[in-house]
Amino acid sequence: MKHITVLFFANLKEKAGTSKKEIEIADETRVIDLKTLLASAIPSIQEPLITALVSVNREYAFNEDTIPENAEIGFFPPVSGGSDCPVYVNVIENEIDLNEFLAHIVSKSTGATCIFTGLVRGETKRDNPHETIYLEYEAYVPMALVKMRQVADEILRKWPEVAGISIVQRIGRLMPTTPTVMIACTAAHRDTGVFEAARYGIDRLKEIVPIWKKEIGPGGQIWVEGDYVPTQED
Repeated sequence: MKHITVLFFANLKEKAGTSKKEIEIADETRVIDLKTLLASAIPSIQEPLITALVSVNREYAFNEDTIPENAEIGFFPPVSGGSDCPVYVNVIENEIDLNEFLAHIVSKSTGATCIFTGLVRGETKRDNPHETIYLEYEAYVPMALVKMRQVADEILRKWPEVAGISIVQRIGRLMPTTPTVMIACTAAHRDTGVFEAARYGIDRLKEIVPIWKKEIGPGGQIWVEGDYVPTQED
């Protein structure tokens, strides 16, 4: 038998009534076997388990993967290399301070910085028009930091002239117009790919970094889930 720790996030945490569960599994238990075991033990999570993403020791895992001893297993809904480039990643609960986080990646040779900042939108006018009173952001922080670093590494491979990268996500209750995330890319000049790199950074963050938001509006609340399902290449 193996001892493992199971962590639940977002809607799975609410339906399970707990964020953490210590269990014993058979030696050859695969991810798909663990899903079946949990669905039987906690019927309230059967439905969200169907589409849930899984991580094993903070890396995405798949149905046929065998679970190792003392593994940390995360269940959550679809949704953070070698270079001298400074990279700063963080998940925070306090306000995003632009100057503070730029200080980690700016040097004397920096001549350009491209920054993307996302805000809580109080009114949505396209697709499904509605009002948002506030958002509650949640993250699987240890894994989010690993995946944020991965996003930075991907940026550096695509745009090697980028000289600094900062990725910061805020969690907790956030009101409309509040900054929620910042992606900053610096370089010596503006024609080095910093615009494209910042755009890639926010798009990739929303694909593979385990961060979720609950939207609270006049009509109730709902966990907002993404459509992207990570592959083994992620």
